[in-house]
Amino acid sequence: MARALPAALLFALPVTALGGVLLHRMRRRSVTAAMTTLALVPLVAALVGVVAVSGFMYTPQLAGTVAVVAVVAVVTVPVAALLGRGFARDALWQREAREAERRAEAARRELVGWMSHDLRSPMAGIRGMVDALADGVVHRPDEVADYLARVRRETIRLAAMVDDLFQLSRATSAALRLDLVPLALGEVVSDAVAAEAAAASAAGVEVVADEPERWPTVGGSDTELTRVVRNLLSNAVRHTPAGARVALSAGTTGTEAWLRVDDACGGIPEADLDRIFDVGYRGAAARTPGTDSGAGLGLAIARALTEAHGGRLSVVNSGPGCRFELTLLLRRPARAPSRTP
Repeated sequence: MARALPAALLFALPVTALGGVLLHRMRRRSVTAAMTTLALVPLVAALVGVVAVSGFMYTPQLAGTVAVVAVVAVVTVPVAALLGRGFARDALWQREAREAERRAEAARRELVGWMSHDLRSPMAGIRGMVDALADGVVHRPDEVADYLARVRRETIRLAAMVDDLFQLSRATSAALRLDLVPLALGEVVSDAVAAEAAAASAAGVEVVADEPERWPTVGGSDTELTRVVRNLLSNAVRHTPAGARVALSAGTTGTEAWLRVDDACGGIPEADLDRIFDVGYRGAAARTPGTDSGAGLGLAIARALTEAHGGRLSVVNSGPGCRFELTLLLRRPARAPSRTP
């Protein structure tokens, strides 16, 4: 018995050391494989030690030990594999959560920087024009009228930026709950087209809709869904050159309805397609001074409100420009109340 223990240790220790080396090499690889190895190493080491003590000869004690090790392995190895998969999923979730947090923080810093610049510019212009009016530097009636008109335009721009920030905060709030009712998609689009008609006319852009009276009915909140369509339409008109057109079409696929807005913006670089709905993102061209590009929140608001509807919003390059596609669930039209004779 005194010699059996050193013999067992002599054979078990190399197995344990080999297992430690394997665990060290797998620490940055598969967690499942590492956990399985961790469960197998002591079992294999114990089995090798018992075999060494038996003198590599069959004995009833050896058979019993092998049976016990096999039973323990049947139980512990699957459990270790399951634990490894669970740890791997948790680690992946934590990495994704950290990456999402980093992206959100980067977007927040970018938004604050852009909004600070965009708010500072009109405010500086308004202050300069107001000072000129107050100091009497501008006193001719036509000049005063021109300065007041410019102050009014800049004030409208500021109000629009503040409204976009409010709408974005509301759209991305976890507490936002929309009351979805059957809405005729054609009527929603007609309202949005009417609201953007003046801007489209000023830009020399034609807006056309393909038989909106035949478009499907979807589940939505009237105000929020109209906001989504207006933001998509406004974005399309802003980036479409004069003389071109923005086309709207709709249809159904299975249990879903889709609305497409096709513009003639010239396309979006492939590297920017994944960022087009990011908060504050406008691309390099939109940063040109003097360009009325808005606060860069319209598409982010549209996506957030679309997701609040349980829908999807995507963009691809198509033809002379881009195609934004809004997907929502179909709903049956609301029945008119029956009238008793």
